[in-house]
Formats: sequence, structure tokens, C-alpha cells
Amino acid sequence: MRIKKPKNTDKSDNQLLNQFQETGNIDLLGVLFERYMHLVYGVCLKYLKNRDDAQDCVIEVYEKLGKELLSKQVDNFKPWLYVVSKNQCLMRLRSQQARLKQERAYKKNEQALMELNPFVHPDYNTWEPEEMDERLEDCLNKLREHQRACVELFYYKELCYQTISEQLNIDIKKVKSYIQNGKRNLKICIEAHNE
Repeated sequence: MRIKKPKNTDKSDNQLLNQFQETGNIDLLGVLFERYMHLVYGVCLKYLKNRDDAQDCVIEVYEKLGKELLSKQVDNFKPWLYVVSKNQCLMRLRSQQARLKQERAYKKNEQALMELNPFVHPDYNTWEPEEMDERLEDCLNKLREHQRACVELFYYKELCYQTISEQLNIDIKKVKSYIQNGKRNLKICIEAHNE
């Protein structure tokens, strides 16, 4: 009994690549990619250090090849594929780090809001919500213009320092200072209402 050899496996990388670019036949790309899938998986596992993430990244690399190879001139497929795989891993890591940074910033903002929010302080529990809103609004209006703008953008719009800095066209260090001082002044103002 003879084992049937899959079509196109006897062709070189360049032949398969050229045929894929001419025809757009995804099966040709599949044959080519299958030859180096273990390499791609190894690269992804090395960078991502997690099997599930590595497997997801292999799929992302394959999908990327389908788009990029139709218009790119690639002379040596294997080294090119290695670089594409490595870059995909680095992009994924950057994205994960950005997401973690954003989550940490959100938690920090949430904690700061809890400190700022008078509802969490027992002294203010006797205030009605409408009264609290009015007093908070009144205290916000008493802040200096830049303090008020920074506090509102940071706590209510949940923007980061960099975005606030760009929107208000002020230095990022000043943004931090305005938020810190604004928060302190709000607390003092709200406490004064309670006396």
C-alpha cells in the first residue's frame, strides 16, 4: 500500500510562495506555513511563556501572512517568517503591558475617587444625595480653573495625565499637581460644609 503524498509538498518555499501570490490560493499558503509552524510556535512560546497565548499568536501570524504575502516580495521565507513571528509576539506583549498599565491606573483612579467621594466618610452619611451633589458642585466651582478642569477630566472623564496634558496644553507635572491640590482643596471645602 502506498501512502498518498499531499499535493505541493515537493515544491520549494519560493515556488509555493510565488504560486500563492499569483493565485491567492490559501491552501498553498497552508502547505508553506505548515512546514514552519513548529518554528513559529517555538518563537511564540519563547517570548510569551504561555502555551495558550503562544497558540493564539501562531494563528495571528498565519492570518497576517495571508494579507502581507500577497503584496510583499520575500526572498527567503524562513528567516522572514521568524522576524514576523517575533514582531507579532512583541506587539502582543506591548498590548498586554499597556492593558495592565491601564488597569492599574484605573484601580488607582478608583481608589482616589473613593478617597475624594464624601459618601465613603461617615461624617457625610447624613447628607441626602442631592445635597451632596450640590455641595460637591459648589466646591468644584470654587477650585481654580486649571485645578477644576484637571480634576473633572481625571475623575469624571477618567482620562490619563498625558491626555489631560495634551487637551489642556499644560505640562504633565502641572497636571499631577493640579489634581493633587484640587483633590485636597475639595476635601477641605466639603469638610467646611459639614461644620
